[in-house]
Amino acid sequence: MSETVLVIICLLGGLAAGALIVLLARPRSSAADPAAVEGLAQINARIDAMGSWLHKTQGQLQQTMNERLDAATARTSDYLQQLHARLAVIDSAQKNITELASQVTTLQQVLGNKQSRGAFGQGQMEAIIKDRLPKDCYDFQATLSNRARPDCCIYLPGAPSLVIDAKFPLEAVTAFREAKNEEEKRLAMARVRQDVAKHVADIAEKYLIPGETQDMALMFVPSESIYCDLYDGFDDIFQKAYRAKVTIVSPSLLMLAVQVIQQIRKDARMREAADRILAEVAILIDDVQRLKDRVENLDRHFGQAGKDIEQIVTSAEKILSRGEKIQHVEFDGEDQPSADILPGPGQRKLEAGE
Repeated sequence: MSETVLVIICLLGGLAAGALIVLLARPRSSAADPAAVEGLAQINARIDAMGSWLHKTQGQLQQTMNERLDAATARTSDYLQQLHARLAVIDSAQKNITELASQVTTLQQVLGNKQSRGAFGQGQMEAIIKDRLPKDCYDFQATLSNRARPDCCIYLPGAPSLVIDAKFPLEAVTAFREAKNEEEKRLAMARVRQDVAKHVADIAEKYLIPGETQDMALMFVPSESIYCDLYDGFDDIFQKAYRAKVTIVSPSLLMLAVQVIQQIRKDARMREAADRILAEVAILIDDVQRLKDRVENLDRHFGQAGKDIEQIVTSAEKILSRGEKIQHVEFDGEDQPSADILPGPGQRKLEAGE
């Protein structure tokens, strides 16, 4: 806007200077020159028009500048509001991160203690069992005949119980993960094998009771990452556990095992239902046979009743016939029966029933 105003002012100044030069260049006389006066009047008129145009243009420029300033102020206000909203989101996320860091620290403190770590693993196992099986299907810390108390016993229909025991070899696996050289790694691997092998041996010795428990038990590792580390780097541990009839499972594998148990219970209920259905069908067949006998008896009764009705109809027909004959004799038109209708020496009287 300022450059435009300067250009206009320069134009006006040029016109005024030209007019002055024209006036000074003319010879002076005592009488005014009409042409000079007219030219000066035209210049003044142009200067006035230019001034009006400049004033109008300046107003328009001022209005445009104010509108642009208002728009810029509105945009700035919107940007500031968005910035405040984003800062609020960042502040909330920062609080969540702080709380999460506190929780992680608490979790590390919990998992740092063996007793707390065992309770954590058992709690995770119990949550999986409770969420998928009915209450009468399992028992936690049940006492076996040898006084051993596994973490969980799952009762199978018509079969021994399935034992699940939670173990959390966190310290050995953590040492294996944090090993900085080959020697530390070798020692950590030996410690992992030793700890897991001890857990497997304890489960096989305490919880595999012939006739009371299944010939296989589950060792629950409540961490998918630890299970993956064991599965990837210690295949010999899984082979040894398999030979000892102990299966190592992670949370996801325990869920699959529980689904298999659900299917077993469903099949057992279907077999029980099938036995009940067969018993009910046998009872139904007896009822149908009894109904058949009674229908046959009723049919025989109906047959005898039909014969009796036929005999009754026959007797009625004979009675009607006898009545007609009697009626014919009584209403013959004579006071006495005629000799031709009386029985002669060679004739006999009609007997009843003929």
